[in-house]
Amino acid sequence: MIFLTEIAPMLAVIVALGVAGWVTTTWLRIKNGYPLENSWGKAVYPKTNDEAMERVKLISQENAQLRAELGSVKDRLAVVERIVTDEGHRLSHEIEALRRPAN
Repeated sequence: MIFLTEIAPMLAVIVALGVAGWVTTTWLRIKNGYPLENSWGKAVYPKTNDEAMERVKLISQENAQLRAELGSVKDRLAVVERIVTDEGHRLSHEIEALRRPAN
């Protein structure tokens, strides 16, 4: 019984601190506009206001532009790799052939 009377106050403090931390975290999420999450990490009440939808649209447009730019950079890199690896030897022979006097 003595063991229980010594541990019960510490256990109550630990539980109270855990609940206070959870309440504080939830309050900060709500205050800063973050959606609340359930235990599986899914949003309970996701923000779907006009500002959030506009932000998603802008990010999607930027993503499409960046993908197009990346595609063009990949194409240019493929051309440079082909010039450096495939035609390097042949190109030097063609230049040397042009330097020789024609008979």
